[in-house]
Amino acid sequence: MIIGVDIGGTKVAAGLVDSTGEITHKTRVPMIPAGDAATGFAAVVNALEALFSLVPEARGAVTGIGLCAPGPLDPRTGVVLNPPNLPCWRGFPLAAETERAFGVPAKVDNDANAAGLAEFLWGAGRGYSNLFYATLGTGIGAGIVLDGKILHGRTGSAAEGGHVTIDYRGPRCACGKYGCIEALAAGPAIALRARGKLAGGEASRIVELAGGLEQIRAEHVGQAFREGDAAARQVLQETAFLLTVWLGNIVDLLEPECMVVGGGMAGLMSPFFADISKNLPRWSINQRAGEIPLVMARYGADAGIAGAAALCG
Repeated sequence: MIIGVDIGGTKVAAGLVDSTGEITHKTRVPMIPAGDAATGFAAVVNALEALFSLVPEARGAVTGIGLCAPGPLDPRTGVVLNPPNLPCWRGFPLAAETERAFGVPAKVDNDANAAGLAEFLWGAGRGYSNLFYATLGTGIGAGIVLDGKILHGRTGSAAEGGHVTIDYRGPRCACGKYGCIEALAAGPAIALRARGKLAGGEASRIVELAGGLEQIRAEHVGQAFREGDAAARQVLQETAFLLTVWLGNIVDLLEPECMVVGGGMAGLMSPFFADISKNLPRWSINQRAGEIPLVMARYGADAGIAGAAALCG
């Protein structure tokens, strides 16, 4: 048995994961992000102890603890460096502290890398040697698994796929670059595109669902699309086009055997996967780009737990 721990700015979720990638038990406790390092780590300990209380026999049977933590971090040393949404940890040796507290090996990585590995081992990417994993949500993250191993790069900072620029004249991303796919196709960008399209007063179910133009969020666009709204379809088609341009670059650089999409926005964009695959050869020098499977991830909200466990799988 392996434990996966998903650490965020507001919560710590822990789960017991078996050899098939099934999460058999889960716990969740609040994270204290703004205190000192010990208080932050106490939340991790509380989540793990709650899990052991649920399954007492796991205490002596667990062979490893994987932890997903916000970056930047060093996956080789297991040290969390200076994450903006976890100010309690600066240069914090998360892996070493977990090993000291529980007496089993511990590994640390970021959530997109880890989720990609979980999909490779147990999920939609099982059976392939190489895969590209994308997570679509408030931001866009990525993970690259080559021959069963996460590609970390020289310093552990590889696979920042969300910050690949596809339009250098495009909007400025939070990272400081211009025209990143995250700034163009993540959830806030979808909402912004919808607001711009409807600013002239065009009738749309999107505005009705949101209760006003300025309140539009990506989920309102998705719901309106499911109800047959023409403006919502157009917004998502434009988003799919931008993702096609981006994935064309990914194919030209990596030519993965499989591309797996997860995150909160994956379901919203999945009706457009077939069109993205069909149009990929127009945006890739590789004219067989459309043969690469583009599939939904197995793990949804539990991707962090499964991914963390995969680090020890």
